[in-house]
Amino acid sequence: ILIDAPAEPITADETFQRLSSFNPDIAVIETSTGSISTDIRFSEEIKIRFSGCFVCLVGNHATACDIETLKQSKIIDAVARNEYEATIVDLAERIERKESLENVLSLTWRKGDEIIANSHRPAATQEELDTMPFASEIFKRFCDPKDYFFSAGRYPQIMVYTGRGCPYLCTWCVYPQNFYGHAYRHRTPQSIAAEFKYIEENFPEVVEVTIEDDTFTVYKNHIIEICKLLVEQKNKLTWTCNVRADLDEETMRWMKKANCRLVIVGFESGSNKILALMKKGMRVERFKAAENARKTGLLIHACYMMGNRGETLETMHETLELAKKMNTDTAQFFPLMLYPGTEAYDWAKKEGLITAKTWDDWLTPEGLHNTVVGTHDLASQEIVDFCNYARREYYLRPAYILMKMKNILKHPSELRRTVKAFFTFQKYLFNGKNKENKEIFDKKIENIRKTNPDSPGNGSISYSESMDELQKADANN
Repeated sequence: ILIDAPAEPITADETFQRLSSFNPDIAVIETSTGSISTDIRFSEEIKIRFSGCFVCLVGNHATACDIETLKQSKIIDAVARNEYEATIVDLAERIERKESLENVLSLTWRKGDEIIANSHRPAATQEELDTMPFASEIFKRFCDPKDYFFSAGRYPQIMVYTGRGCPYLCTWCVYPQNFYGHAYRHRTPQSIAAEFKYIEENFPEVVEVTIEDDTFTVYKNHIIEICKLLVEQKNKLTWTCNVRADLDEETMRWMKKANCRLVIVGFESGSNKILALMKKGMRVERFKAAENARKTGLLIHACYMMGNRGETLETMHETLELAKKMNTDTAQFFPLMLYPGTEAYDWAKKEGLITAKTWDDWLTPEGLHNTVVGTHDLASQEIVDFCNYARREYYLRPAYILMKMKNILKHPSELRRTVKAFFTFQKYLFNGKNKENKEIFDKKIENIRKTNPDSPGNGSISYSESMDELQKADANN
């Protein structure tokens, strides 16, 4: 049995009722940093209600803080670190045979009063990834696509993974550093195309596939081969994926042929200084993805992050000005989210910049992600307030509204998604606090422009040739 309680959503009591009909021998609990205290209390309740049930925690937080997590509870049995499919299978077989857990790789477990961290398990190979069931097959048995919504995606959709790991070194990104590693291992194109066909045949309500790989387009030839197979099998599902900010036009043309609708691009910052400090491996001058997407007819969801090492009000303003020039179909502005096991977390902790006292502080009282870090120049709340300001400044521009109207005329199916997304996010655009933020940051930015005539927005800085090309592509569309 698999239960995604927050997605359905169901309460803890309803979850326990469902478990009662199953009476589990092993319970595997997904954890996160902000919810770890609640996860532990829930896991302890399982131990109490289901005598003899072996409880194992998994996830990024449990991986980074395995021993600490087990010390927080005296009755939770184990943590399966990193990729855990093979670890859980090995664990279940040994429990069934009543064998020792000493040789279960990547398991941190309790042996009496002692906590033991077993040796690390090598990451799954391409061949092993190909032999695993499709994520969509598991989804078919236990989940409902209508319980999941991504504002930039069509609805309903389903999410899949075609590979694990990412070769890039971004300081804040938790999965490559703490979970899957930096070696990108992908399924074969044949396996990926087969899953698209499976979804098309078994989920008549689903209209889109979101590929959740950290960076789907690592290997150009691999992507083109996938696209050729999707074209061959006359794939009808639209799809989205995460791409690098310098993705080339040829790859995008193949993606468009294979029914890709939208690319998610992590531009992150408009400041080369900040890009270097976050180890993005990219400069603003190489940002070609938006230009190439427009040439090929793909939509773009842009991601921008505020509050990284070295961030100031001026560099955040550079990022906002870059976003306006990009003028992508959708954009998100988020403060840096710190997670244990990342270089960004280690930096902030060393510099004494983390404001949280406990893991509970990683969530707001409403259950949303909380910003628990500032910089040497900015308080954490100022970073949050600027993100809210940037969101309002971006979406309420006449140039953006005109572009959206053109897109809806060209892609009528976008109307439903746009309306649904608007009603989801309008409360963040029009509340009174954001109006106050606008007045405050308008004054601060005006002061930057007066004291630094070369600041972005004064017309004296050319971001790159790609910005000029992007504007030409806009005009042609």
